[in-house]
Amino acid sequence: MGYLKLTAPCHFGLEAVLKKEILDLGYDIDEVSDGRVTFLGDAEAICYGNVFLRSAERILLITGTFHAETFEELFQGTRAIPWEEYIPKNGKFWVTKAASVKSKLFSPSDIQSIMKKAMVERLKDRYGIEWFEETGEDYPVRVFIKNDEVTVALDTTGVSLHKRGYRRLTAKAPIAENLAAALIMLTPWKQDRILVDPFCGSGTIPIEAALMAAGIAPGMNREFTAEQWKHLIPTKLWYQCVEDANDRIRKDLTQNDVDIQGYDIDSEMIKIAKQNAADAGVEHLIHFQTRDVANLSHSKKYGFLITNPPYGERLEEKKDLPALYRTVGETYKALDSWSMYLITSYENAEKDIGRKADKNRKIYNGMMKTYFLQFNGPKPPKRKPADKSESQK
Repeated sequence: MGYLKLTAPCHFGLEAVLKKEILDLGYDIDEVSDGRVTFLGDAEAICYGNVFLRSAERILLITGTFHAETFEELFQGTRAIPWEEYIPKNGKFWVTKAASVKSKLFSPSDIQSIMKKAMVERLKDRYGIEWFEETGEDYPVRVFIKNDEVTVALDTTGVSLHKRGYRRLTAKAPIAENLAAALIMLTPWKQDRILVDPFCGSGTIPIEAALMAAGIAPGMNREFTAEQWKHLIPTKLWYQCVEDANDRIRKDLTQNDVDIQGYDIDSEMIKIAKQNAADAGVEHLIHFQTRDVANLSHSKKYGFLITNPPYGERLEEKKDLPALYRTVGETYKALDSWSMYLITSYENAEKDIGRKADKNRKIYNGMMKTYFLQFNGPKPPKRKPADKSESQK
């Protein structure tokens, strides 16, 4: 495959993070819209996007775009896409998801059914067969319709990219891995600064921070649907991508080089967090401990609290939130020169913390509106350059 247009969905409000990640990989941005970033690349870009992007949901290969206000226009537009260039005779193909926003066509099941028929008609004509066994590899299709403009794409990822493969055990309301990574990237945290998550649950935020510090690509240890599309993406490209990812790992990194800590009041959650960290290969970089947020203190300065505290999803838990967030505020106030970043859907979080956030960013966690509250501490003093005359003694 030559020139390709790829699109990567992400959490609403985190488009800028994903855009920077894609630019850092060396690909050109075509468009940034609500909840997705479209970029240009080649077959190798599919490999690199899936293996390296931390904040994306998946990588979609756009096969066609067109305008449709009626089901007939949807049928004809889908039929006009050169599906034979992507799907072999024995390929298994279906429309796995249809989403519609501010469009005349809005029934997902009808959209899926009509598009499948259009694809069959196109491939029947091109392959000269009446029946498709669909015994080969998977070719899931996703369609997004906004303002009657249809975008059709093949899903190269399969299981969402937030499924890194390390989190087999979870808390009651775990934060998605790609969301945790994006939140960390929204902060100025670097591996030479301390990071503490006082509500670590199954360990996602500390683990994602450790993966970044160690240079471990998030998609290294999992599989992708497009790995089986050998007529589109040569297997050697996947091998080369993973080999590159391996070369970037800082294998010499130890707990002396980073200070990442995860605390939780539930000792069972700490056991789960430790196991998840071990499965991610970063257990040696994180200190986990059973500890109440009220007992959190630290002698180091210029640290970061980055956390996903309870929101009170259950009605019986809501009554506990004011006291909990007051405790968070008191704990943070006692941490001299620290910064705090927390994601919550609790509307009175700032009031109960006792301080207005320096920045309040709206992020949609699925359908739930959340707030990423950012409380900025002072910047650490710049390190003085080493005296050359001293170093030469």
